[in-house]
Amino acid sequence: MSAPGLRRYRVEDRAACLALFDGNMPEYFAAVERDEFIETLDEIDDGIAVYWVIELEGEGIVACGGYAATDEDASIAVLFWGMVRRDLHRRGIGERLLLERLRRIDADPAFAATVLETTQHSRAFYARHGFQAVREQRNGIALGLDLIDMRRPRAGAGPNGAG
Repeated sequence: MSAPGLRRYRVEDRAACLALFDGNMPEYFAAVERDEFIETLDEIDDGIAVYWVIELEGEGIVACGGYAATDEDASIAVLFWGMVRRDLHRRGIGERLLLERLRRIDADPAFAATVLETTQHSRAFYARHGFQAVREQRNGIALGLDLIDMRRPRAGAGPNGAG
């Protein structure tokens, strides 16, 4: 497996990203979320969100994920729809994608903190990177998928995001 190449999402990546989503159901995503994911992909080009893919030579797109300012507070970045091809979990690809997004968010002085929604299956992964759970709802996404809201202050910032 060669080193993964990170690049911006393009419209022609849509089918590959949908295949990643489908391959991560039902453990990481619920079928009821698929339409929302499609809507997000279709709106990527509006300039509000930044979405990335990781390609491996000979493998194609193996991961995708993005971020944007939250609608409620432009100083808060929200990570969204991060995923890795199921057979490549626990090989550092998701971490590379997360760290690159966080590096860019932390470098942007407009952002004081980063938030995300995840499930019990990914909670520990995000906790290892400084995220703390701020709210939990059992079966909040779908039956068997808890909704966990997590927050991380910008690197070097205080606990409330103040630097």
